[in-house]
Amino acid sequence: MPRGRDLYVILGALMLAMLLAALDQTIVSTALPTIVSDLGGLNHLSWVVTAYLLSSTASTPLWGKLGDQYGRKRLFQTSIVIFLVGSALCGVAQDMTQLIAFRGVQGLGGGGLMVLVVAIVGDVVPVRERGRYQGLFGAVFGVSSVCGPLLGGWFVDNLSWRWVFYINIPIGILTLIVIAAVLHTTSVREQHRIDYPGILLIVGWSVGLVLMTTWGGTQYAWASPQIIALGVGSVILIVLWIFVELRAAEPVMPPRLFRSAVFSQSSAISFVIGFAMFGAMTFIPIFLQVVHGVSPTMSGVHLLPMMVGMLVASIGSGQLISNTGRYKIYPVVGTPIVAVAMWWCSRMDETTSTLSMSLRFALLGFGLGLVMQVLVIAVQNAVPYQDLGSATSGVTFFRQIGGSFGVAVFGSVFANQLSSKMESVARSGKLPPGFDPTAAEGDPKLLDRLPPQVRGDVLHVYAESIQTVFLWAVPIAVVAVVLTWFLREVPLRATAGAQDYGEGLGGAHTVRSSRHEIERALSSLMRKDAKAMELYERLGALAGVNLPAGSMWALCRIAKDGTVSGAELAERAEVLVEQGRPYVDRLVNAGFVVRSGGDLSITEAGQAAAIRLFEARREGLAEHLAGWSPEEHRELAEILTRLSRESLGDDADGKAVYAGAVPGEGHAGGGRHAAPD
Repeated sequence: MPRGRDLYVILGALMLAMLLAALDQTIVSTALPTIVSDLGGLNHLSWVVTAYLLSSTASTPLWGKLGDQYGRKRLFQTSIVIFLVGSALCGVAQDMTQLIAFRGVQGLGGGGLMVLVVAIVGDVVPVRERGRYQGLFGAVFGVSSVCGPLLGGWFVDNLSWRWVFYINIPIGILTLIVIAAVLHTTSVREQHRIDYPGILLIVGWSVGLVLMTTWGGTQYAWASPQIIALGVGSVILIVLWIFVELRAAEPVMPPRLFRSAVFSQSSAISFVIGFAMFGAMTFIPIFLQVVHGVSPTMSGVHLLPMMVGMLVASIGSGQLISNTGRYKIYPVVGTPIVAVAMWWCSRMDETTSTLSMSLRFALLGFGLGLVMQVLVIAVQNAVPYQDLGSATSGVTFFRQIGGSFGVAVFGSVFANQLSSKMESVARSGKLPPGFDPTAAEGDPKLLDRLPPQVRGDVLHVYAESIQTVFLWAVPIAVVAVVLTWFLREVPLRATAGAQDYGEGLGGAHTVRSSRHEIERALSSLMRKDAKAMELYERLGALAGVNLPAGSMWALCRIAKDGTVSGAELAERAEVLVEQGRPYVDRLVNAGFVVRSGGDLSITEAGQAAAIRLFEARREGLAEHLAGWSPEEHRELAEILTRLSRESLGDDADGKAVYAGAVPGEGHAGGGRHAAPD
């Protein structure tokens, strides 16, 4: 595994890649009004967001399986290239149709970035440190949620909306160079039977349903042959998808998951939360920029209360759940808050004050945050081990799909309301001669040409149209309220104490296996263990190994290597060779290690003592898996055995266990910053 500077360089590049993919879910929102003014096509506005969400969500299972099967580095580089090509094409798009198509390409690469970053972190970071670094990657989602709308507005105001996409190119190229030069993964290849039909059918029915909700009532009447055909076709594709998934060796989403009431209810609630979150983040900037006349940058600033409320509630609820073991109360409280906030947002108009809007947005974000983290925990507590990865991915999948539908439905309602209300204004005779109301629908900047009184009437039309959007969201949120009442609260497993803030903060859809989920949770929980010296002393007492902590660390390290030079062992501990001689002397005197020249070799007695330490560590780790029955799952048993060996004699503990008195000076823990000879 890479160490030191190389590791930090790799992690920095991976965090940049994840930031790019996460930002592109939110950075476009504050640029949308300007994009519409430049390219036209207001009725297609929602697809700028939806195309990215759909393509990234649908492609993540494919990227994950291909990465396991063919190696992650080349696949990761390929996904970066696809993402950069899509970004460049979005930047040069000449009409809305081109932009939507190129956003789909960008989302295809973005899906690869998200899932492969998570997998590569597991390849390059030692297991004891993985939880800490995964926490940093979770923070990336929080940063992208807060900074995305703000950055999008800043680019529009100071450069051009095209820089929302161009900015990805230099950062992506830097990531490519770093990954090519420094990343050398040796991940174990896993053979998969990839569910290509399942992936294609998911894309088919989701696109069909989103098209139906986008075009229905706007481009085509709801009873038109086109809309009916889309609906019928989507239902047929869903039936085919279920048929295929029932027979697939490795289905994208096993149908048996839906037999779990907790999974079905959590997925439905997650769908609604995605619906509300992405829908609101898309149309609030339009309301702010058009109705209130704020700049794109300031519309991003106005969204900060929503983002902060979401972060505070999500992180806070996660911490409270870890401490109390109870989680149902948070969605029970959160979903009514979302419904109330949506209704309150539907009362906004051109006279609403900044303070009043900020309170509404903060309330909406707070309600969303109370729900998102909990849904992941709920499904992880309700499914058996073999379905853990699929269930976790499934609930976040439905959040992304809900976001796609939310943007599409909100866009359809908005376009339909705006068109009918603008026609009403035109019939009233208030508009000046030659002013085309349909052109104003597609280009809000044209409103500046209107006389003040008429302009006020038209802005009120925009406000009323967006009011209707939020009003339509209220009954959908109420459905989630009802669903949370029936959400069954399963006793909390220990692994639920290791929250995945990447999923909980509304991050993009990722795919991990059950093994990856357990390793992630164990990694986080291991960080909460006792300090290294205390851990080794406790294990020594349990295993009957009467040695200082520094000697036990050296014993485990030498046992894993078989033979190692004193200089190399000192380097691993990051201390001087001569400072560690007392610790190795204890091992040599006990008959656990043989010193030959500069090399240290394990003896049979030493190997037996190390095995007792590894077994004691394994029993301690098994306590974290209470409720998962590791004795019934071979893979879980193998994870415990592997992690118990990897976590003892780990480089990260080397220096820590040599703090204290030198052996023989009255302290069982062993000497000052020392390393073996």
